[in-house]
Amino acid sequence: MNWPSLSMFSSKPLPLCKGKASVGAITKELLRDLPPGRIVVLQHRDLDEVIAQELIDHQVKAVINCQMTMSGTYPTQGPLMLLQQNIPIWEVETSAFGTFIEHSELSVYEGIIVSGQYSIPCKAFTKEDWLRLHQIANSNVSLLLENFIENTLTYAMQEKSAVMAPLPLIALRTDLEGKHIMIVSRGKGYKKALQEAKAFIREVKPILIGVDGGADALLECGYRPHMIIGDMDSVTDRALACGAELVVHADQEGAAPGMARIEALGLEAHLFPCFGTSEDAALLLAYEKRGEWIVTVGAHTHMIDFMEKGREGMGSTLLVRMKLGARLVDIKSLSILYRQSASKTKEAWVTLLMSLCFIALGLLQIHWITKRISHVVWNWGGFG
Repeated sequence: MNWPSLSMFSSKPLPLCKGKASVGAITKELLRDLPPGRIVVLQHRDLDEVIAQELIDHQVKAVINCQMTMSGTYPTQGPLMLLQQNIPIWEVETSAFGTFIEHSELSVYEGIIVSGQYSIPCKAFTKEDWLRLHQIANSNVSLLLENFIENTLTYAMQEKSAVMAPLPLIALRTDLEGKHIMIVSRGKGYKKALQEAKAFIREVKPILIGVDGGADALLECGYRPHMIIGDMDSVTDRALACGAELVVHADQEGAAPGMARIEALGLEAHLFPCFGTSEDAALLLAYEKRGEWIVTVGAHTHMIDFMEKGREGMGSTLLVRMKLGARLVDIKSLSILYRQSASKTKEAWVTLLMSLCFIALGLLQIHWITKRISHVVWNWGGFG
């Protein structure tokens, strides 16, 4: 018997996952207009929680990462968040990134990804991988923190003169002087924090500033930002065209790659040379324009936040927060007060409605009793 001839009866293995590819070397740019149901191909070392949540919100089918999904350098929940949502992760060699083509059909089998004529070796990233690397990362936190502090202090000493120098004058049409200002960044938990800020926004009506993708978060919650500031790399075209005043963050020498995108969209923007991150620039601009109260949403505040942004220190951010002082407050501090205020208002309305109900019932009872007495008196008087 010719055994090879039996191969025509053998069943071809079914793919573990199949779908259309969305490919992006810069994850923030890929996420701008990512349709649902895609297999995303990334080059993203140490997949952070903010990106993981964005991928979940975009309903991706799977993630193919051409970098280390988790290196063990620092702890991150991002990969675990995806796996808990049943979004599989496969890792391939960095050199394979160029073989993936936008909108092409991908089929993922055990150990192999088929993309057109290419068969690319892959390895699944599992919960066991995450746990192992998470334990390694936790054991390295002390050394990591020491290096982070040294980096922060070194750059703070280098940039202390920059934070004290006057900023370039920008003729904004948005008046910030004496106003309460809310600055929304795309940091950890920013969407939840913005939802919790609704009572504050409703009552105070602050000037709303979106830092890059923070502008999209405002739009998703039903608010139109008054201003958008940033490198313009993660904000969508829809947000840029919403009518907000645009401020492109440039470095201190005036280089601003984001301005080319603004011009390509036929929009106008101010150029704002400033040291530090776009978040730092937004805070300094609000401060220099004499904002009364500067409230942050989704701000980056601790070591892991900055490590996930690829920054090994927070020198500029430390200096900016020292300069702003008591005028700077995070929404997490305020939302508790406004939730209590909203709760008290609700309790007051409930109490009032219940009181009105009891009054109405009392009046009905009085009416019934009066009617009964009148009926008895009428019968006793022989009028019945």
